[in-house]
Amino acid sequence: MSRPQRITVLGATGSIGLSTLDVIARHPERYQAYALSGYSRLGELLALCLRHAPVFAVVPGDEAAQQLQADLRAAGSSTEVLVGEQGLCQVAADPQVDAVMAAIVGAAGLRPTLAAVEAGKKVLLANKEALVMSGALFMQAVQRSGAVLLPIDSEHNAIFQCLPGDYARGLAQVGVRRILLTASGGPFRETPQAELEHVTPEQACAHPNWSMGRKISVDSASMMNKGLELIEACWLFDARPAQVEVVVHPQSVIHSLVDYVDGSVLAQLGNPDMRTPIANALAWPQRIDSGVAPLDLFAVARLDFQAPDEQRFPCLRLAREAADAGNSAPAMLNAANEVAVEAFLQRRIRFPQIPSIIEHVLNQEAVVAVPTLEAVFAADQRARSLAGHWLDRHGV
Repeated sequence: MSRPQRITVLGATGSIGLSTLDVIARHPERYQAYALSGYSRLGELLALCLRHAPVFAVVPGDEAAQQLQADLRAAGSSTEVLVGEQGLCQVAADPQVDAVMAAIVGAAGLRPTLAAVEAGKKVLLANKEALVMSGALFMQAVQRSGAVLLPIDSEHNAIFQCLPGDYARGLAQVGVRRILLTASGGPFRETPQAELEHVTPEQACAHPNWSMGRKISVDSASMMNKGLELIEACWLFDARPAQVEVVVHPQSVIHSLVDYVDGSVLAQLGNPDMRTPIANALAWPQRIDSGVAPLDLFAVARLDFQAPDEQRFPCLRLAREAADAGNSAPAMLNAANEVAVEAFLQRRIRFPQIPSIIEHVLNQEAVVAVPTLEAVFAADQRARSLAGHWLDRHGV
């Protein structure tokens, strides 16, 4: 019998990381947690290391590393603690690693995810920002290295499942007319627009269907998450922005659909639980038990759909405009959004000011080519600086 596959989980203490470890634990004969990383929840990372016994753990700074290493040794653990981005890249590209779950939120996940790609790993991509920021460079690296790139976002995993195996030949060549990207609409789908001025971070993070981290929950509430997913879908499936249509589906049972030229529309359905796409990608092309309950269509009873309201959710419009502009625009969009969301979570701005900051940044900075990773990060930093200046003038 072959050895278990060794898995690096980048972002192990987040919701995707925890769900990944849950699936891994259900199949100890198939998978082994080889390396885990965490950012701020170091007590949780310690508990995960003691439970899963990885070879490595990665934390942001030296002080945290020293404390975690001491705690692990005191508990009799042999896990070795690494530090910072260098440590993340090391465990992503480690020759002993078979697959990498890329679940670090935001721009911070780009370099280690790219390190896994360049090492030719099987990469389970939950960090959509990596593709949003550096789509062309990222996909070129996938092609050069022969890495296997499998989407973890429930929508992109659904699309992947609904496309034919040879979709890389081109969507038109395999008879695809369009991709239908579903969105729940978030917690404010029916909130009167005037009341959005007064919503709190707690309300924005209370997603009706999914359990997610705070940043992604706010992105879902503003529908920027769907805008980022639109850009991600274009890179993953070599689609034009006009070929990707967002459909609001409040029940979050249909995770996305593919519309074919013969009139067929294929959909992937399931309970809203991230263990489904994680298990699908971990075992691909096979299927394994994820721990998710079977879908009860009688309990669901109905499936509703509506067009997104871009007046209520201007972030979706801004993301589509950035996708159309290409080059540095998506990286600037993402950076400005990260600054704006953090400011909202800190109560420095109101919820409707999130798109205001993003639009200001996109209007202030010219779109330029980003032929290198350094150029991508330069665009990211310019956008963060512009967003910071806006906050200095208008924030609390």
